[in-house]
Amino acid sequence: MTDEKIAVDEARRLHQHGVVTGELENSVHAEIRTSARSVGDADAAKIDALATRLRGKAIDNVAETDSEIERQRRYARIRQFVDYLFYLIYGLLGLRFLLTLVGARQGAGLVRLVDGITAPIFAPFRGVLPTPATDQGFAFSSSALLAILVYVLIHASIKGLLRIIGRRSTEL
Repeated sequence: MTDEKIAVDEARRLHQHGVVTGELENSVHAEIRTSARSVGDADAAKIDALATRLRGKAIDNVAETDSEIERQRRYARIRQFVDYLFYLIYGLLGLRFLLTLVGARQGAGLVRLVDGITAPIFAPFRGVLPTPATDQGFAFSSSALLAILVYVLIHASIKGLLRIIGRRSTEL
């Protein structure tokens, strides 16, 4: 969703930039034509200098816009990677929670696989909160829910930091 917003914003900025640059160029050309008909050589030199300066500003503006668009693309790609990484963590921890909740056998291949993959990201939360269980083997892993909550907060913090860093300097 965010990438779509960035793409729409980029397209809007490029279109707006093209329109403004075109209008500016047409205005400068019209002014030069009008002035050239009614002025002497001294004024023509001033107009040429003004036209050159305005053209230079327009070129600098285009270069700056291109640079900004490329920067936004880089940050969008980083945000996509961060989102994917955290969604993977949420999915794995959620699966671990569900397998514990339904009382899946600890010796089953899927349970061992999920436990092995999630062990490093779940380790800081193991045993923090109680895990109430029934006699049938069903258990409520409140530590897994805490882990998911903490990772959601870390994810939101990282995305907020990327949003601050990636924001256009004109918006500050």
